[in-house]
Amino acid sequence: MKAIFKTGGKQYYVTEGDVLYVEKLNAEVGSTVTFDEVLFIDGVVGNPTIKGAKVECKVEKHGKNKKIVVFKFRPKKKYRKKQGHRQPYTKLVVTKISK
Repeated sequence: MKAIFKTGGKQYYVTEGDVLYVEKLNAEVGSTVTFDEVLFIDGVVGNPTIKGAKVECKVEKHGKNKKIVVFKFRPKKKYRKKQGHRQPYTKLVVTKISK
């Protein structure tokens, strides 16, 4: 069974058993998270969502992505600014997709 659901302003296309990284969620490691905003399940398209459909995921861990460097530079103005950023994430395993 395949589904598309929405969380953190992004859409994810998943099947049961998939591992995915989403924006950080407020959930304990080992707990189950249920997503109700399901847009698509096996050829059935919602308008905008499918009523009663759920995607259940197990929280594996929380962490931070690799650091990216943001470097701003203005030529001939002696302006240089270096800044780093690490985006927090939650690692999920899809356990169940239901209509």
